[in-house]
Amino acid sequence: MLAFFKTLEEDPQTGTTIVHWIKKFPFFCSDREYIIGRRIWESENKYYAVTKGVPYPALPKRDKPRRVELYFSSWIIKAVESRKGDGQLTACEVSLVHCEDMGIPKDVAKLGVRHGMWGAVKKLNSGLRAYQTARKAGVALSRSAQIARITTKLNMDLVETSRVEEEERGQAMEKARRQKEQFSVDWKLVVVGGVALACGLHSSAIGKALMVGAGQRLARR
Repeated sequence: MLAFFKTLEEDPQTGTTIVHWIKKFPFFCSDREYIIGRRIWESENKYYAVTKGVPYPALPKRDKPRRVELYFSSWIIKAVESRKGDGQLTACEVSLVHCEDMGIPKDVAKLGVRHGMWGAVKKLNSGLRAYQTARKAGVALSRSAQIARITTKLNMDLVETSRVEEEERGQAMEKARRQKEQFSVDWKLVVVGGVALACGLHSSAIGKALMVGAGQRLARR
């Protein structure tokens, strides 16, 4: 449960905000504190909302509440066809990827997600319906809603091109590494090979000279 909320900074040009949260945790562990940066990108009727923990020197850490520094949450929201099957994009699909280190045992975290996630989803749905009702009634937007309407246009063609270029660059680096390993020479093996060759020429002066020289080089290593 959110016990405290405050907007620390906001950029009216990009819609980026930095907020301060304190979440109420069960009695057996202390509350958790979050400093979170948020921004929304838009591309072809899809919205990408990225939220992550950020440093904020103006608000130093305290012993309590414990600050959660590893926090990442990404939402992808897009219009989809409804169950009516009429071809109209009147429904909404929401995908969420979330990660945070709350500093609690894994089993306790799993139990909390198992029992609390569905309740959070239902609250999101009820909140959306309340927002729709308020908008129809002409209620003024809150400051948070106003900032959330400011998005950054994203050209997915450029993003895809950048991704492909990055993959090609990685493949080229991997190929170069393999070629380097393939053609690299183990000089110790070369020296040992020279000694073996000298042994095969034991009856000649050249063989003795090779063996002595190779032995000296091997000794120096």
